Amino acid sequence: MKLIDKIVEAVQNKKGQNITVIDMRKLEVKPCDWFVIAEGGSNVQVTAIADEVEDFVRKETKEKPLAYVGRDNAQWIALDYGNVIVHVFQREAREFYDIETLWADGKITEIENN
Repeated sequence: MKLIDKIVEAVQNKKGQNITVIDMRKLEVKPCDWFVIAEGGSNVQVTAIADEVEDFVRKETKEKPLAYVGRDNAQWIALDYGNVIVHVFQREAREFYDIETLWADGKITEIENN
């Protein structure tokens, strides 16, 4: 899916790490079809990754998020593209919320770090 590919590329542009894509299309109950989850090493990097996703995806696909939350503390920023939600975490917050385990019934794909 082009949107997913461009989101992953944007995360990689800002050196985001541990990118995981969860395909939830076959689940009966779900908040969306896809999650893209990544992490940054600081609140500055998390914000930079999220901003790059928003800017790069808009430039490449003309898509823009319906909502963008978490900028205040940048521990966890979420961008909602309707059928795709992007989660950019700091490592501690990612480990605490453990989204991959919550949605483990989906098809999980881990992207190699650059």
